[in-house]
Amino acid sequence: MLKNNRGIALLITLTAIVVMVAVGFELNRQIQSSAAKTGIGRDMITLQQMLASGVSIAESILIKDKNETEADSVQEGWADPEIVQQYVEAAGFEDDSLLVEITDELGRIQANALVQFPEGKEFNPAQRQLWARFFNLILYELENREEAGNAFAESLEPDMIINPVKDWLDSGDDDAITGLSGAEQYYYMSLEAPYSCRNGPFRHISELARVKNIDPVMFSKIGENQGLSDFITVYGMEPSSKDKHEPEYPGRININTAPVPVLAALLPEGHEFLAEEIADYRQAGSEGEYVNDLKDPGWYKNVAGLGDVDIKDELIRTKSDLFRIRCRAEKNGNSLAATVLVQRQQEKESGKWECKVLKWRYALDL
Repeated sequence: MLKNNRGIALLITLTAIVVMVAVGFELNRQIQSSAAKTGIGRDMITLQQMLASGVSIAESILIKDKNETEADSVQEGWADPEIVQQYVEAAGFEDDSLLVEITDELGRIQANALVQFPEGKEFNPAQRQLWARFFNLILYELENREEAGNAFAESLEPDMIINPVKDWLDSGDDDAITGLSGAEQYYYMSLEAPYSCRNGPFRHISELARVKNIDPVMFSKIGENQGLSDFITVYGMEPSSKDKHEPEYPGRININTAPVPVLAALLPEGHEFLAEEIADYRQAGSEGEYVNDLKDPGWYKNVAGLGDVDIKDELIRTKSDLFRIRCRAEKNGNSLAATVLVQRQQEKESGKWECKVLKWRYALDL
């Protein structure tokens, strides 16, 4: 009997020890998890502060540029990643802990300029032609890629994208679709996961992916690490030249900063191949100095082969006050990225230039 009691006591003791060890392990795990979460939380706050610093540095560069130059181009310091990073390092950040990039938002095609705003019922003719040339090039690029999605691109024509985009933008059209490929409210509400057609200006570039015939491959990656958001913007509203109280989307693209696919779309049909020559002309230099003046919008005529070519004046500009700032911060293996849209504007009383944040998004697109 005594032996049985001792056995039971030993069993109870061992069970208690096992339970205590298990509880200890669990408490230790929870403490470590809590500490890790606290550390991550602390790092995230630091990362947010780093991003804010990066944006402030970029804004300072843009204001300095505004006070020193007339035009905005790829020849300037804000457009040179190495120069921008020198400013970042001078502020005390290590080379790989905070990365900052500045691009001209008006070097992109303005989606909302495709229709005549604010009426919003009819195509803007010059923009319509620009879009046709652009999507001819994009669809050709997609057709020749060695990955899935090619068959879809091969079945498309530019109008099959342009018409649905127009229908997404236009308003007061009584749901009349544009051509055979257009799409209005009925089409989108008939989808398996229905949603409404905007019938107004795009508010976010991701809306473009909701338009009929713009598939994820086209939206996210046309070329290496590039998608439609690298060539198209939904921003750029300005006061109307006719009525100060009515805004508009002029759709003029900065030829000094536009990427090659956009430059190709600006050129008349048959001259698209000269876009690379335009890009090279902008960057041409000697002994560390740029040799070509980009102040006059007609400078492109100095490029070999373009002397007799005319780009419509309503499509191009050489100045911009709308910029996209991309920042990525890293700390202790954690990272955070933000894309910030800023507009340079002049303070009325002092006359000093400042940057106003129009949109801040913790991601790499707007």
